Amino acid sequence: MFFHDRYLETPVLPSTNGYEASGIVEAVGPGVDTSWIGKKASTTPAFSLNHYGVYGEVAIVPIHAVAEYPSKLSYEEGTSIWMQYITAYGALIYYGHLTNGDYVIITAASSSVGLAAIEIAKAEGATSIATTRTSAKKAELLALGADHVIVTDEEDLVARVNQITANHGARIVFDPIGGKGLEALANATAVQGTIFEYGALAMEPTPYPSSPH
Repeated sequence: MFFHDRYLETPVLPSTNGYEASGIVEAVGPGVDTSWIGKKASTTPAFSLNHYGVYGEVAIVPIHAVAEYPSKLSYEEGTSIWMQYITAYGALIYYGHLTNGDYVIITAASSSVGLAAIEIAKAEGATSIATTRTSAKKAELLALGADHVIVTDEEDLVARVNQITANHGARIVFDPIGGKGLEALANATAVQGTIFEYGALAMEPTPYPSSPH
C-alpha cells in the first residue's frame, strides 16, 4: 500500500520501504548501548517508512524500534511476531479497554492480526465473535480459541451477533476490511460501542455507517 501511495503516509521519493526485519546487530550509533552488538533482534513497526526501511540485506533502524526475541525462533519467526500483536493490543486494550464480559467482533479473523485479537480477547475474558467468508476455516478458528464463528457468505451477520449477545450487540468491532460491509458491522455494534478500522482490504469507499444507534 505504501508502494502504491495508498498508505497512511505519502512516499517522499527517493523512499525506503518495509517495517519488519530480523538479524544480528552489527553496529550501533552514538549514545546507543554497545551491548546490543552481536545480539539477535527484530524491528517493531514504530518508524516512518520515509525515514527508515528494511527491504535489503542490511538495515539501519532507530533503537526504539529494536527488540530482542527468543533465540529458539528462526529469523522469519522473529520478524513476524510484533506487527499483529501490537496492532491488536493497541486497539483492543490500549484504546478499547477490552475487559471480562465484553463481546468483540473480529473480522478477517484468520489473518495474523485476527488470530492475535482472538488470543488477546481470550486472555482478557472477553467473548470473541470471529468472522470468515467461507466455512473452510471455521473449525480452525474455533480450535484456535474463537468463542463463535460467523460464516458471512452463509449467515446473516447482524442476526447471528444479536443471537450471541442477546440483542445487545458487540461493544467492540475490530475490522481491517472496510467498504460497504461496515454498515452491517455498525448494525451489529452495541449502543455507544466502538468500531476500529485498521485496514482497507475492500479497496472501495467505506461509507459512514447509517446505524440506528
